[in-house]
Amino acid sequence: MKTRELILSAAALIALAVPSAFAQQASTTTTTTPDKPESIAQRKDNQQDRIAQGIDSGQLTAGETKNLETKEAGLNSEEHTMRSDDNGHLTAADRTKLNNQQNHLSNQIYTDKHNANTAHYGNNVVGQRRENQQDRIAQGVKSGQLTAGETAKLEGQQQGINHTDAAMRAANGGKLTSGDKAVLNHEQNNASKNIYNKKHNAAHTRP
Repeated sequence: MKTRELILSAAALIALAVPSAFAQQASTTTTTTPDKPESIAQRKDNQQDRIAQGIDSGQLTAGETKNLETKEAGLNSEEHTMRSDDNGHLTAADRTKLNNQQNHLSNQIYTDKHNANTAHYGNNVVGQRRENQQDRIAQGVKSGQLTAGETAKLEGQQQGINHTDAAMRAANGGKLTSGDKAVLNHEQNNASKNIYNKKHNAAHTRP
C-alpha cells in the first residue's frame, strides 16, 4: 500500500514539473534578436569586396571596374557632402537615399560580373603582366589601400593599355611585334608605379 502511494506521489510531482520545464524551454528559445541592417560603412565595404573578387576572377573587365568605381566614388563624395551639411551626421533621409543608390550599384555589380564580358589575359608575357596588375589592384581594393576614385583611375589606365594592345594586334594580323611589346611593357611600368604609389599614400578606405 505504501509503495503504491509513493508511486502516485512521484507521478504527481512529475506532472507538475513537466509544464514548468516546457515553459522555461519556451522562454529561452523564443527570445530572438532581429538582424540589424548593414550600416553605410559596412555596405560600402561589402561592395568593394565584391568588386575586388570580380577583378581577381576576371569577371570584371578594366572598363567595367572603372565604371563601377567611378559610381562608388560619386556616392562617397555625396555622403561626404551630406555629412558636411549636418555636422558630420547623416539624416534618416540621407541614409535612405544612399541605401537606394547602393542598391542600384549592387545590381550593376551583379550584372557586370555575370555578363559575357570577361578579362582574357593570354598565356604570354604581355598577358601575364596584365593579370599581375589586376591582381595587385584587386588586393588594394580588398585591403582598403585603394579608394574607389584611385581604383577608377588605375583601371582607366589599364583600359587604355588594353585598347592599345587591341589596336596593335588588329594592325598585325592578331600578333604583337617586338616593338609593340616594348611599348606595352613601358606603359605597364608606368601603371605599376601608379599602383604602388596609390596603394602606399595616405588615402585609404579601411583602418
